[in-house]
This record gives sequence, C-alpha cells and structure tokens, in this order.
Amino acid sequence: MLVATANSGRTAWQCVAYKGKLDTLLQLWEWVEEKMTKVDVNSKLLLATDNAGMTALHDAACEGNLEILLKIREWAEEKLTTDKINIKLLLAADNWGYTAWYWTVHEKNLNILLKVWERAEEQLTTEDVNIKLLLATDNEGMTAWQWAAHEGSLDILLQVCEWAERKITTEDKNRNLILATDNEGLTALHKGAKEGNLDIMLKEWKWAEEKLTTEEINNKLLLATDNEGST
Repeated sequence: MLVATANSGRTAWQCVAYKGKLDTLLQLWEWVEEKMTKVDVNSKLLLATDNAGMTALHDAACEGNLEILLKIREWAEEKLTTDKINIKLLLAADNWGYTAWYWTVHEKNLNILLKVWERAEEQLTTEDVNIKLLLATDNEGMTAWQWAAHEGSLDILLQVCEWAERKITTEDKNRNLILATDNEGLTALHKGAKEGNLDIMLKEWKWAEEKLTTEEINNKLLLATDNEGST
C-alpha cells in the first residue's frame, strides 16, 4: 500500500509532496519508518520517480512547497549518501530535462531556488555547480537564465546573474548566458522582447553593454535572428 502507484506512476508519498500537505507527509513517514526497510525507503520513496521522471523533490519544487522540500531534504540526508542525494535528487532531471533547480525558476519561486542553491554550494564541486546548474540546459536548450527571462522573473534573473558573476568566467557568461540561444535560436534578450518584458530587456541590455563588444552586440543580439529568421 505505501509504495503502490497510481496510473501516473506516483505513490501516495509523491501525491502528498505535490499537494503540499506536510501533516499528511509526516504521518506517511512515520508508517514508512515502521514498516519498510531502509533500502525500500530509499529506492521506492526518496528516489522513486513517476511516469514523468519526477521525484517527490521535483514535485515540491514544482509546486512551491518549501516546507515539504526541506523535510524531504532532511530525510534524504538521514538515509542517503551525499553522492546519491546529489546525483539522484539535486541534479536528477525529469522527462523534460528539468531538475528541481529548473522547476523553481520555471515556477518563479525565489525562496525555494535559494534553498536549492544553498544545498548545491554546500555539496557540489564548483565545476558541477557551473556545468549542471548555471550553464545547464533543458530539453528545449534553455538555461535557468533564459527561463527567468522568458517568465519575466527579474528577481530570479538578478539572483542567477549574481551567482554567475561569482562562479563562472566572463567568457562563459557572455557565450553561454547572455549570447546563448535555445533550440528556437532565441537569446534571453529575444525572450524578454517576445514576452514584452521591458524590465528584462533593459537588464539584459545593460549587461550586454558592460560585457560585450560593439560587434557582438550588433551581430549576435540586435541583428541576430531566430530559427524563423526573426530578429
């Protein structure tokens, strides 16, 4: 019963994480501790994925359930090795290529993004933080930077920029964030323009003027075209 799945592939555990019912999750955990082995708790609950490849941590991040996310992280730290937490939870991608990090940006939840980053800085190498978070792309070829621009999340874009300034080289920031294009050939500036987000456009432009040459601004931003040939 505790690990039975619905047609979505979700256990009751994941359903509760998605809905954000902390008291219900605590009760489930009490039963789990009584009835299940550590191996089953790890594989069939903490690390289990539904048909979309999402863990309970993904669900909590996706729905903005901060208390749930922190509790799952606490239990994971009790039961799992650091490597498994990092690889199977923190950096695990679902069928869309979204990690918990991506879901927090996608859903515009800065508080949860800060908690995910806190764990990442504590446990991941600088290389992993850079490649698998800051510069990572999802199945649409979009970085968290581009998602923030697309969603009009100026506070998240500013926070990601602050982290990028601390963690990656200017060359990487220019090539892989400011000038990076997704699978449609859109830069973050394109994203802001397409969605009519003036604040995003102004901030992207400010960074471009600070970091790029005039030639790069002209050819790779102002005159750059997407896959449909639009500037």
